[in-house]
Parts: sequence; structure tokens; C-alpha cells
Amino acid sequence: MNTAFIRRAALACGSALCALSLSACDLAPTYKPPSFIVPANWHGQAPFATATPADTTLPSDWWTVLHDPLLNDMEANLTRSNPDLQAAAERFIQARALVVQARSELLPHVALGAGATDNKQSADRLFRYKGNITETDEEYHGLASWEPDFWSAIRNHVRAQKQYAQEKAADFAMSRLSLQAELASDYVELRGYDAQIAIYKQSIGYYQKALQITQNQLQNQAAPRLDVARAQAQLYSTQAAELDIEAAREVMEHAIAVLTNSSPSAFHIAPTQIMGFNQPNLPAGIPSELLQRRPDIASAEREMAQANREIGIARAAFYPHVSLQAGGGFAENGFDLANLANSLWTYGASFELPIFEGGLRRAELQHAWSAYRETRDNYRSKVLDSFREVEDGLSRTNRLDQENKALEKAVNATLATQNMTMTLYQGGVGTYLEAIFAQVQTLQIRIHQVEIATRLYQADVGLIRALGGGWNVKLLPTMDQTLSIQPLQYDNLHHPNTIGGVDISQHPEEFENLAAHAPDAPSAAQGKQLRPIDSN
Repeated sequence: MNTAFIRRAALACGSALCALSLSACDLAPTYKPPSFIVPANWHGQAPFATATPADTTLPSDWWTVLHDPLLNDMEANLTRSNPDLQAAAERFIQARALVVQARSELLPHVALGAGATDNKQSADRLFRYKGNITETDEEYHGLASWEPDFWSAIRNHVRAQKQYAQEKAADFAMSRLSLQAELASDYVELRGYDAQIAIYKQSIGYYQKALQITQNQLQNQAAPRLDVARAQAQLYSTQAAELDIEAAREVMEHAIAVLTNSSPSAFHIAPTQIMGFNQPNLPAGIPSELLQRRPDIASAEREMAQANREIGIARAAFYPHVSLQAGGGFAENGFDLANLANSLWTYGASFELPIFEGGLRRAELQHAWSAYRETRDNYRSKVLDSFREVEDGLSRTNRLDQENKALEKAVNATLATQNMTMTLYQGGVGTYLEAIFAQVQTLQIRIHQVEIATRLYQADVGLIRALGGGWNVKLLPTMDQTLSIQPLQYDNLHHPNTIGGVDISQHPEEFENLAAHAPDAPSAAQGKQLRPIDSN
């Protein structure tokens, strides 16, 4: 017997059984996210704190671990009004609306219609009916249609849209975390520029005094003119370097203004003398928890779940498609419509079973399976990248912390060397070339130490971002919560209820005035400070 005929017969029998039972047959494969074998501990070492059951994760306002009040205020402003973040929230709202659209296909569609015509025939028309040459007609009718979802094609589409909405909620969380981390990193870099500018200003003051000393030595014929030229070159080159750092600071300030929804021309952060951040002790967590803490991993998993549902939709295309329609109303020439004789009605059903379409359905199913496998590969890649980012962060924070401590000691040593060589030069024992060398080395070490400290705090921010920033997959909305409206809801349509931590309470029209100013930075930095940057 023909194999194709047997396959078709089995398909028809299955169709009949499901249709008779009036129960939906879910043709999507059983979904189960991939399981990964992860190490018990992180390979890298970082300033981790011993975690207690109450603080095994980072707080949602993780930037507070740096202990900077101004940063806290700006992060709150970013979360409330950043336009990119608001756009991500709107994408989630749009995804919720798609859920309602998909679910509407499960319910009967009902519509009302009406029509009226007024026609006049030509008196000279051939074969014209004797009598009036004008005709009017009025019609009022209702229509209803419904598609039984025997093969769960519609239900799988609804589930896929719900999972898509969850994906957009995770994307919003990732966008929020990325923007918050970008702001914190930019702010740390700006404070690093402040510290460098303070060092340059102190060094310039020191070099001005040194220039005056060489000029006095020249007048007393105790030093050659070469020493004066060297002192001038040292002073002017340092002044030029300071201007370069000031320009970089202004550019960074403009970037922070945009992140906080402010106009760069009206935004200013008062400079400070030192970096006053605390070195955070991050709660220690196990690697397996990372799969629950990263929004991008959750987004990739939800995308994989959608692709699984698409397989069920592609499979349903092989089965019969049934739809039901009904309509009725009244039609009459004039106003006597409510008359049984003038009523009209129609009802019917359609049944379609694909027989031969040149491999279309099989190609669609093959495409669905391949798309699902692609999402599994993307998910695995995202997990591996996440572990790499954490391990990178651990390595950076550990090494940079050690490097910063070593440079702090080097700063003290070079400052002492600079002072001693200048004292020897004034006493006529040492040469100014030795003093210049000590000055250059001192400035370079001090600037390098600030750069390393900046990179250390930025590495802390990067590690927090890699760990998920206090987010948890439990914060995602459930499948049922993704619905934005109910079938009979006609109010509160402009902005649906807030779920999943996606806050859209602020809207662009509320932020038309961009002339916002950042509050002045505190005059005294708090927390752990860098080594003193003033010299004797």
C-alpha cells in the first residue's frame, strides 16, 4: 500500500478524533530550557563580602554601594526620565497589545452593518421595466464568525506573543541596567578627571615655584640659563596637559547630561578635589544563580520558548482548517424593515485540508525547527558570554585593586623624592636635571594612580552589571499578566497597568523642559578616599 496514502489516512483519523472530542490538540513540542553544568565557584577573585541568607544578591539600587549622593540622585533621574529607557518601556507595552490581538482570534467576531442605496434608471433604457424608474433600498444586518482552534494554532500564537512580551520586559530590564551602569561608569570617569585636574593644578603651582627658584639661582649665578628653560618647558607642557583633561571632562559631562534627560548646555556638575567612592564588597554568589539574575539570559530563553511554539503553529498547518460564519438582518424599500418577510439570514461553514502545495508546509515546518535550534544556540552563547563577563570582571577588580594599592605607595615615594631633589638643588648639591626627572616621574605616577583607581571603580560597575545588578527572573511578568486589557474593557486604554517593574508613569511631554541642572556635588567626599593629592 502507498506510504503517502497511509500517512494521509492517519492524518485524517487524527483530525476526526480531535474534532469529535472538541478538544484542542497542542502540536508544539514539550518545551524544556537547556540545562548547563556550571562550576561550583567562580575562578576569579574579587572584593567579595561573606554573604548571609538575607543579602545574597545585590540591591536593586546597586549604585548606592559607591556611597555618592549625587550619583544616587542622577541614577534616580535616569530611571525616571531617560528617553531610551522610556522607548524600551513602550516596546513592552506594544508587545502586550499584540497579546490581546492574538487572543482575540480565540473569540467570536461580531459586527453590525447598514447600507442604503437610491437608484434611478434612464427613461430611454432598452428593456426598461414599466413603472417607476427610481428605486431605494435600506439594509441593516449583523455578522458573526468564529474559528474553532482544534490544533492550538491560535493558542500557540497567543502563548508565543505572551512569551514575546516577557522577552520585551527582560529587554527593558537589560536596557535599564545598561544605562544605569553607563551613567555610573561615566560619573566615575568624570570624577577621575576631577582628580587629575586637581593634580595638574597642584603640579603647576609647584612648577611655578620651581621656575622662580631657577630664576633666582640664575640671578645669583648659581645655575645656568638651561635650568630656567627646563623649568619653563616643564610648566608650559603641564598647563597644556591640564587643558586636554578639562576638555575630556566637559565631553563626559555632556554624555551624563543626555543620560539624565538634560540639555548639555544647561547641565553642570561641580568639580571635586578627590574621588570619594567606597570600594564595594559585592555579595558572593554561586555561578548557577547567574542564569536567574541576568535579564539578557532571560530574554534569550523567552525567545527560545517562542520558537518552540512556532513549531506547533507550523505543524497545525497540515491539519484541516475550519471556520464558521453566520449573518442576518433586514432589507426593504422604505422604512418597513421590522417585518419577518423582509428578514434575511445566512450561515455556513468552511473546511480546508491541504493536499498538495509543492512542499510549502514541510518547508515552513523545517524552517521552524531550524529557527528553534538557532535560538538554542544563541541562548547557549549568551550564557557563555555572561560567565566570561563575570570572570573578566573578577579578574579586573582583583588585579586593579592590587595595582592601585601598589601605586599609592609609589605616589608617596615619588612625592618624597621630588621634595628632596628640589631641596638639594636649592642647596647647590644636586642638579636641576635630577629635580626635573623627579617632577616628571611624580606627575606621571600620580596621574597613573588616578587612572588605575578610575578603572578599578569602573570595573566594579562592570562586574555589578555582569552579575545582573540585583535583578531576578522572578520580576518578569507572568504569562497571564502580559495582557494589557480585557475583552470588555473600554477605559484606561492609553496607559495600561504597570507590571514586571516596567514603569511608564513618566511620559515625554512631561520632560519638554530640558534646562535641568544637576545638583552641586558635595564639598567633602565621603567614603574611602585616594591617597592625598596635595604636595608639600
